[in-house]
Amino acid sequence: MIIVEGHVRMAKSGDFEAVRSAAEAQIAASKAEGGCIDYTYSIDVLDPQIMRVLERWQSWDALEAHFKQPHMEAWRTALKDVKFSERVIRAHEVSETRDF
Repeated sequence: MIIVEGHVRMAKSGDFEAVRSAAEAQIAASKAEGGCIDYTYSIDVLDPQIMRVLERWQSWDALEAHFKQPHMEAWRTALKDVKFSERVIRAHEVSETRDF
């Protein structure tokens, strides 16, 4: 399994509201892709300028195919007017998962 996790810090408070509908469309389209286990964006409870990212994919190939989907261009277009002061997003290959 591949886990993508991280966050982006939007330069202005309220920027997420400007892209909320595009984010909802991006999440729905991504979840419908083959190989997508989960795809989530969330706003940090203590800092609404931080959007957290959490994705789970069956394989690297599924993740790479995701980047080529048409809905990715719509998402990039929606984000073009949003300024980010920080972006930290990483992908990890997970060999073991345990429930707690």
